[in-house]
Amino acid sequence: MTVTLPPDYHPSEDELFMSDVMKEYFRLKLLRWRSELLRESDETLQHLQEGGLQEPDIADRASAETDRALELRTRDRERKLIAKIDAALQRVEDGTYGYCEDTGEPISIRRLEARPIATLSIEAQERHERQERTHRDE
Repeated sequence: MTVTLPPDYHPSEDELFMSDVMKEYFRLKLLRWRSELLRESDETLQHLQEGGLQEPDIADRASAETDRALELRTRDRERKLIAKIDAALQRVEDGTYGYCEDTGEPISIRRLEARPIATLSIEAQERHERQERTHRDE
């Protein structure tokens, strides 16, 4: 089944939660985000392959090394984010996207707009973070 989004569509709390149109909206949002991250990753790879560390000045070389390390850490975080996006896309496909993994209740549209890979409602996320702090402090 193919769903066509109106050009100015934005999900609202007033419509049926995770209707076909809403699912398609979030699916496309996730795909665009994933594509952007992959494009940035390709640019980084190209940049790293082009740039050697032939800086004659030791301070310049150290600065270039630091920049390179930071770029690689950023790309590693983005690689993990792509895995989360892929998992969210799978949830869209299997019909579980937008529902809290703890409670099964719908995750708010505002939260999904801000963090499309969210798996927990705000309440469940806060509870989870409180438990983490409690166990970390022990």
